[in-house]
Formats: sequence, C-alpha cells, structure tokens
Amino acid sequence: MATYMSRLQRQALSKFSTTISISAVSVRRNHSVRLEPVGVLNSPKETGKYQTGQLFLHRVFGYRGILLFPWKARFYDRDVIGNKERPLAVEDSFAYTGREVKSHTHLFYQVLIDSRDCPFIRAQTEAVTFLGGNEDNNKALYAIPGLDYVSHEDILPYTSTEQQPINHELFDKFFMFDPDSHPPFLSRETLRAWQDKNKKWLELSHVHRETTDNTRVTVIPFYMGSRGSPQNQVHWWRYSIRLENLGDEAIQLRERHWRIFSLSGTIETVRGRGVVGQEPIMTKDQPAFQYSSHVSLQSSSGHMWGTFRMEYLNSGQFFDCRIPPFSLESKLDASTNHPPPPTDPANTQAPPPEEA
Repeated sequence: MATYMSRLQRQALSKFSTTISISAVSVRRNHSVRLEPVGVLNSPKETGKYQTGQLFLHRVFGYRGILLFPWKARFYDRDVIGNKERPLAVEDSFAYTGREVKSHTHLFYQVLIDSRDCPFIRAQTEAVTFLGGNEDNNKALYAIPGLDYVSHEDILPYTSTEQQPINHELFDKFFMFDPDSHPPFLSRETLRAWQDKNKKWLELSHVHRETTDNTRVTVIPFYMGSRGSPQNQVHWWRYSIRLENLGDEAIQLRERHWRIFSLSGTIETVRGRGVVGQEPIMTKDQPAFQYSSHVSLQSSSGHMWGTFRMEYLNSGQFFDCRIPPFSLESKLDASTNHPPPPTDPANTQAPPPEEA
C-alpha cells in the first residue's frame, strides 16, 4: 500500500485549512488496485513545531511517516537575495566555496518511513550510515534503515485511529499508544536513549541549497567516523542530495562532476554517468529524486562542490546545474579520536560505502 500525490494535489494539501480524509493505494497480489483509508489530514503548522509522535505525509515524496525528534540546522540558501553571484565554471568554483554565505536556522525532523511505501519512493530509505568504533577496525558500515530528514514545510500532518499506523521495525520500540494524548503516540524511554547514544551520527548541523534553471539541489552532509592509526587516519562522510524540478519541462540527470578539496591541500576530480547507478528523470508529476553517497579524506576536514549535467528531454538541450559548495567537518571523540561503536540493536551491518 502506498500513497500517491501529483504536484497540484501536494500544493492543495499543503495550503488546506480544514481537515480532509486521505486514502492510500493498495496493490494486491492479483494486481487489483483499490483505495484504503489512512486517516484525516490536518492543517499544516506555519509557526511552531510538530511534536514527537506526529503522523505525516511527505509533501514531495508522498510517503507516510512519524516524527521522532526535531533538529535545528544552519541553512545556507544561495537562492536568497544577497547570497547570489555571477555564474562560475566548475573549475573556478573553489573561490566560490570560500565566499561568505549568510545562513539562518531552519527546522528539520528525524522521521521513520512506513516500510509499505519504501518501494514507491524516489529516494533511498537507508539514509543514516556510520562506522563502528576503534575496536571494530574492520571498516564495517552500520546502517539504520527507514530513516529520513524532513524539513518543516514538507510535513503534511494527519491523524489516524489505528494503534500502529506506521509499519517500521522500530515503531513499537519507540512509541506507545495513548488515545488521550495528542498526538496519541508517546515516546518511550528507548527513543530518548537511542537519540542520546547516536546523536553524533544523527545530528543535522548544516544544509546547503541552490537553484539553477529551475533545478534545485539541496545537500546535507554528515560525518560518519574514521579508520586507521592516529598517524594515518581516513575520515568518512555521507551526504544526502535532493534534486527538484521546479519547472514544467521534464529533465534528466546525465552526468556528475565533483571537485573534492582536502585540508591536506589536495583537490580530487570525480566524473561519471548519473548518480548511484541511475540517471533519474524529473517531471511535473514526479519532480524530485533523493540519494545518498559517501566520500573519504585523509584529513579531518575539506570541501566539496560540483555540477550535474542535465538534459531537457523535449528539446534535447543540456545545462550544468550547480551543486552548492559544502564543508566536510569531523566530530572526533576527544579521548580516543574515534567514534564510539553502535549501541542500538536496530543498527545492522551494511556493505562498504561507494564514493562520490
């Protein structure tokens, strides 16, 4: 069962001032399709923040989820007047990374994604990964499945009478049902302990956004940890990228071009077809695509920037969409210079990360 919304439906729902019933598409084994009730959509909050346990639909991707806790991030929006400047070739963009860009505080939420909707989302649903501690020096990568980071304006809140409206392995561990509360899902001590233990890997600190020719790119970097001896450490980061087509013409991502600067003074260039093995198409009905990747440096900090080569599918014309420059910052444990090992039973080992 999965939720589907067109761009017009998403815009209408995000502006709706009263409550309406919402349904989800259920695809059965015999390929028959019918609507099943999900809940009642509520008015989005223009001010304030949503509470832990709030059910929601994602305004862009349409999936069902539940809020775990909020993060306040520094938001560097190069579309804001005063942060714009003349276009630069990607080879000249290193000066661009050093230019001061004013930031503001923006509210994001850590959320659980309903596993029934995962096959239909144009986004990777294992967005949170990190390395084990110093005693686990086999470079094991740990993944926490079914997590996402959602900005406040992408939350479409709804209510449900179901005691378990979200399918996720952590739902029962994190929440208990209380019909007298609003929202009726109270956080357990397990959720608070999990947040405290994994804060270093979960915390969202800064977000970067820029739009080129109606194609918006949003980047969120995260530090994952390090490997090796103190004299020869390799630091790893993951970064989540969301592309959105804000125009009317369908576009397709054809190539990526990265420049990666290390504090040690080296600059690496990475070119390739598509991203994560795909060349996603973004249309009016499916305007967004989100993915995560990884990068490593032999220094504790650096910068990344670059472009996506995009194609207008109707005209066949190409253009370079800028990826906003973002910093790679480490969060080392003062006593060991290594991240602590994962302590949550839901963390599972995953294959080694792919770079850039």
